[in-house]
Amino acid sequence: MLAIPLERLGFIIAKAREFDAEVPVEPDATTGSDPPDDDERQILLDTPDNPTEQELRDAIDGLGMPERQELLALTWLGRGDYDADNWPEALRQAGQTMPAGLTDYLVGTPLLADYLEEGAAALDLSVEDFERG
Repeated sequence: MLAIPLERLGFIIAKAREFDAEVPVEPDATTGSDPPDDDERQILLDTPDNPTEQELRDAIDGLGMPERQELLALTWLGRGDYDADNWPEALRQAGQTMPAGLTDYLVGTPLLADYLEEGAAALDLSVEDFERG
């Protein structure tokens, strides 16, 4: 069983998925835009005032040390660095090598949501019911 509640893990996965879906703002992105569609498009734009990245960072920063270690180990597990049989080793390694900028490391990891979801699945845990999106 994980120290991190599945509901919180599901929230982090959902926010990471939203963040991965964001696209850089083009210099003249508003030129020729369709005003009725602009509000719906704004959530996908990677702008300084878009709250998705901050919500993801806050969710990760709000975790306790054991939960942060698990998040890192789940990322490695989902990425294929470890398998489910080596889960205790992944946790131990995460505790020993936890980077000072763990939040930056995780937020900067492409496909973070997929890795976390696959890591949880490798441990026979499902976060589908808890994902918000």
